[in-house]
Amino acid sequence: MLGGIVRSRRWFGWLVGFALVVTMAGCASAPRPVRSEFEDIPVPKGLTLDAGKTTIIESPSVKAARLIYKGRVEPASLATAFRTTLEANGWRFISTTTFSPQGTSQVYEKAGDTLTVQISEGFWYTWVELTATKVVSRPAGSPAR
Repeated sequence: MLGGIVRSRRWFGWLVGFALVVTMAGCASAPRPVRSEFEDIPVPKGLTLDAGKTTIIESPSVKAARLIYKGRVEPASLATAFRTTLEANGWRFISTTTFSPQGTSQVYEKAGDTLTVQISEGFWYTWVELTATKVVSRPAGSPAR
């Protein structure tokens, strides 16, 4: 009997330790503010920017980004939330492709800018990759789309 109590306390200690590590890791991954050139790309609640996997490239005429988000959100609800909020922000929906096990890919365009939303489910997180290209300046004489 005493052995069972000692083992259960040891198990409880491991469980408390694990909970503390997970809580501290969650605090360390606070979301980074969205860059101003990508403000028209709303991100649903429950997703956190993974700054270590995010890339932003800027040139005088184009800004491009690969923004990686993670969260514990159901992928199908994310796909619906992205489509609804992006269309409300003027993005025109082009297509959706769903392929297992990689997930869902949505493509949008807005005034010559492009956006791809890739949603995939991992073991612990749902991952979202936003790949955006924004034209900053157009050559003289070229029409805006």
